[in-house]
Amino acid sequence: MINSIKNGTTAAIIAEYNPFHNGHKLHIERTKELCGAENIVVIMSGNFVQRGDCAITDKFSRTRMAIEGGADLVLELPLPFAMSGAEKFADGGVRIAEALGCVDYISFGMECGSVEELKAAADAADNKSLKPELDRFLGDGMSFAAARTEAVRTVYGDDVAGIICMPNNILAVEYIRALGRLNSGIIPVGIPREGAAHDSEDISGDIASATAVRQMITGGQLVEAGRYIPDYSFRELKEDIKGGKAPAEINRCERAILSRLRSMTREQLARLPDISEGLENRIYDCIRKTCSLGELYDSVKSKRYSHARIRRIILSAFLGIRREHADAPEYIRILGMNDRGKKLLSQAKSKLPVISSYKHALSLNQAGLNHYLLECHADDMWGIMTPEIQPCGADMVSKLIIY
Repeated sequence: MINSIKNGTTAAIIAEYNPFHNGHKLHIERTKELCGAENIVVIMSGNFVQRGDCAITDKFSRTRMAIEGGADLVLELPLPFAMSGAEKFADGGVRIAEALGCVDYISFGMECGSVEELKAAADAADNKSLKPELDRFLGDGMSFAAARTEAVRTVYGDDVAGIICMPNNILAVEYIRALGRLNSGIIPVGIPREGAAHDSEDISGDIASATAVRQMITGGQLVEAGRYIPDYSFRELKEDIKGGKAPAEINRCERAILSRLRSMTREQLARLPDISEGLENRIYDCIRKTCSLGELYDSVKSKRYSHARIRRIILSAFLGIRREHADAPEYIRILGMNDRGKKLLSQAKSKLPVISSYKHALSLNQAGLNHYLLECHADDMWGIMTPEIQPCGADMVSKLIIY
């Protein structure tokens, strides 16, 4: 059941749109129907994404896809949060939605039947009584996600544990937890996922996961991918491919990434996000024994440390992201908007500085400017992961997307 839905409101969606496909379009449509939302705000990852990889095409092309797909205002999820595990990813997006000052709902996909079930799972995950069991499973060498699931199973049973181990539900629970930590008045709204499962290679009707769509595109099957993405997304992708800007692939930077890693000390590795329990030592040793990114990921990975976590840490090292960068967003960055988005923004009472250009960024405090320059540097690195190398400074000269 959806709680206290009222018309004429604003719903936010935290997303990657890598790329924007039919399932994303359907999610926006369902959100408008269920929330009665007149305005859709999308808080979207930039040129790097949560799985520790580069986005297949740049954030401005994906912004155009989102606006044509029903978004009114597209904001950037800052790099340190976009490149984080579920808890930090959700926390960054929710903080931006809350800081905007005009968001009534956060809408997300879910596999279970109701938001109430997700809230119960979030309460279970936050319960202090869980800690002894969590510590026990962590001590057995499990990853945090697996240990938490088993701890919840032990204390609350299979039904609650089953909720928090599904891909969409994992993020949904983290959105609810983040709203609780902020004591936010934003209402969580779950949209039952339709079609192919998140991150799967399966296809259901005209809906394929972003993973499957990316595999088609990188495999040269653009026409096949076109069956699962809207026409406007297809046009954007064709233009980007024609211009040598897509598909971006991290392996084009393999030697540069390995070079950067080989120059780092154990102390520098220890400052990276998501490093704990001496993991920097394992990574440092593996760097010196491996000769490819794939080999490095496999060498560091263990029962305790997932592939995604290792990829994020390695890419963070290359991009210069440190643990302290993910404390909290320093500003709200506008990537694009239409007339409704412009009106919404004029009425918003933002609790953070709102910027849309390099000129605006220069007025930020030092911490904010540092975060912006980190984003610019990362985008320059993205520009050497594309089929044709892109010039530096694209983020500083790119214009706001206006429809």
